[in-house]
Amino acid sequence: MKLSIVIPAYNEDVSIKKAINSIYYTLCKNNIDHEIFVINDNSNDTTENILTELLATVPTLRFETNKEPNGFGFAVRYGLERFRGDCVAVMMADLSDSPDDLVRFYNKMREDKCDCVFGSRFIAGGKTIDYPFLKLTVNRIANTIVRLAFRIKYNDCTNAFKLYKKETIDGLKPFLAPHFNLTLELPLKAIVRGYSYTVLPNSWTNRQKGVSKLKIKEMGSRYFFILLYCLIEKYFSRGDFKKNQQ
Repeated sequence: MKLSIVIPAYNEDVSIKKAINSIYYTLCKNNIDHEIFVINDNSNDTTENILTELLATVPTLRFETNKEPNGFGFAVRYGLERFRGDCVAVMMADLSDSPDDLVRFYNKMREDKCDCVFGSRFIAGGKTIDYPFLKLTVNRIANTIVRLAFRIKYNDCTNAFKLYKKETIDGLKPFLAPHFNLTLELPLKAIVRGYSYTVLPNSWTNRQKGVSKLKIKEMGSRYFFILLYCLIEKYFSRGDFKKNQQ
């Protein structure tokens, strides 16, 4: 089972090399067939130059530039339309997600034959390092609302670090979210549409270099839109989009 890793990258020249090398060496050490697919989101720094140089030392790397429209969601969607593996994970260019966790997720999917593996930083074994207090507070409030609205136990829906089978991604299309709210759209659609999932603990480390692209003030209404959309599908679609109906 070939693993694809989709990495959106906008002005990540201070971190992208370390992230790609770490992912590559970890997956090679564990003998996992893979591709690292970086979406250069029209960066205006030296990100593209670094990616070009890395092609000589990381044979499983490929990258394409998303000219426009730009933004986290658009970049990830670009990757999800073009990855070549049997399953796909979205990871950050700042290496906030652990490559060792990715190995565990991949092995779990192979063992359980589940459609998705979701990460949670807030169950036993999960952890966060240097999580800004305001973002952490907003995160916990938002995920509590999601749990109550959808009547689920999973407590980290907004966590971008998840693994999906290719067939699952195909079943979640078309995607709506153009921004970070895509991280909520993907798991909620998977849950509402009846795809199986397993939850594993994962770690998250705040970026040490560069600037976070997530702006809380800009995202509240966008997350709420996706929440409402998925609720409408859950309660009013009469199962038209369920896995066994597709």
